[in-house]
Amino acid sequence: MPQTARASPPEPPILLRENVGSIAVLTLNRPAARNSLSEGLIAALHAALIEVRDDNSVRAVVIAANGPAFSAGHDMKELTARRSDPDRGRAYFAEIMNACSAMMQAVVLLPKPVVAAVQGIATAAGCQLVASCDLAVASEAASFATPGVDIGLFCSTPMVALSRNVPRKQAMEMLLTGEPVPAEEARAIGLVNRVVPAGTEREAAIALAQKVALKSAYTVKLGKEAFYRQAEMSLADAYRYAAAVMTENMMARDAEEGIGAFIEKREPKWQDR
Repeated sequence: MPQTARASPPEPPILLRENVGSIAVLTLNRPAARNSLSEGLIAALHAALIEVRDDNSVRAVVIAANGPAFSAGHDMKELTARRSDPDRGRAYFAEIMNACSAMMQAVVLLPKPVVAAVQGIATAAGCQLVASCDLAVASEAASFATPGVDIGLFCSTPMVALSRNVPRKQAMEMLLTGEPVPAEEARAIGLVNRVVPAGTEREAAIALAQKVALKSAYTVKLGKEAFYRQAEMSLADAYRYAAAVMTENMMARDAEEGIGAFIEKREPKWQDR
C-alpha cells in the first residue's frame, strides 16, 4: 500500500500573547533567527499593539522574547533576498523601514505604558525597540548595541529612538563604534530602568507594569501623551502645553477622586475618566 505523506507540523506563531491579569505580555518568538524583526514579525507586533490599544481590560504591556537574544534587529537574510529585484530592492527596503518605523511609533503612541523585558542581546532595531518602550528591565546578562556601522549600514532608524533616550555623546559612541554596552552601563546612561538577575527579567517587568496598572488609566494615558509631545517643544511652548494638560487633568473625575482620597487619607477608587 502506498504510504501517505505525513503532514508537516504547523510553524509556531512568531509572536505570542498572554495576559497576566491586566498586563498583556507580547513575546517575540523567532528564537532560531535571534528574534530578528522580519516583515511578518513587524506586522504581527504592530497588529498586537493596535489590538491592545482597543482592549479596555489591558492596562499595560510587556514586550519580551524567547531564546538567548531579545532581538538582533532587521532580518538581513530577508532584506538581502530582494537584491535581485529590478530596483535592487530599493522599494522593498523603503517599505520595511517605514513599516518598522510605524510599529516603533505605535509603541510610543499607545495610550498604555509599555515595558521591555530584555534577557539577552538587543542590537540595531532590537535596541531601537527597547529604546521605544516607556520603561525597560534588563537581565544582568543583557547587552545593547547599534552595530550597523560594522557592516556598512549605519543604524539611522535605531538612532532616532536611541538619541531620545541617552545623552548625545553616549549615543554617538554606540552608533560610531558598534560596540556592545553591558546592562549596568545601559542603566547608567538611561537606556534601561533596572537590571535584575538573569532569568527574573520577565517577572520584574510584569511587576513594574503592574505598579503602573494600579493608577488611573485616564491619567496615565494623558500623561504619557504629554510626556512625548512636550519633549519635542521649546521650553516656553512645553510649559504652555503642560499647563493646558494639567488644567484638563484637574477637571477629570479621577483627579477629583484622587485628590479627595489623598486629603481623606484613603485609597482612591478609579473610574478611568
